[in-house]
Amino acid sequence: MSKRNIYILGLITLVLFPLPAYLFWYWQDGISLENFIRWKEILKPETAFGMIFGVIYAFFALLFMGAPVFEKLPNRVENLVKSMNLNTFDAIFLSVCAGVGEELLFRAGVQPLLGVWVTSILFVAIHGYLNPVNWRMSLYGLLVLPFILLISFGYSTFGQWFSIGAHFSYDLVLFIVMIQDDEPS
Repeated sequence: MSKRNIYILGLITLVLFPLPAYLFWYWQDGISLENFIRWKEILKPETAFGMIFGVIYAFFALLFMGAPVFEKLPNRVENLVKSMNLNTFDAIFLSVCAGVGEELLFRAGVQPLLGVWVTSILFVAIHGYLNPVNWRMSLYGLLVLPFILLISFGYSTFGQWFSIGAHFSYDLVLFIVMIQDDEPS
């Protein structure tokens, strides 16, 4: 996949994913774009708390992803990431896109309608991590599911930017660890 396509997919995630959620809440309750995104909350301590939580869970996930059971996984995420030839800027960009775009869609859009549990399971399943024909991938999904559940419950308790911060930092740590061997020193 070319860098151009990677950036296009990132921008689609950032801009287009939240659009249906925003339009639904705009038509449903007349919510403004500013109230949907909640920019004023970005610098609150809850955002930093979410980022710290995401970093901790990412290292926890990396520890488990190194288990022998995952060695025979045919489509390992780190192989996909390495094949994209990402650099640190790319990792930051994609982490921002996924953190903001997916959380606005799922936490702000879907979760109020379907609840924490259904939304979290749907989120993990859509990413391909709950796969009935590949039990190893499903095992990875069960590793990710508690993280998604915790940021989903955290959304209600700590706010949207907690969830965005956690998702962003989780993805960023995984990207950085997975590409570190490929970057020139």
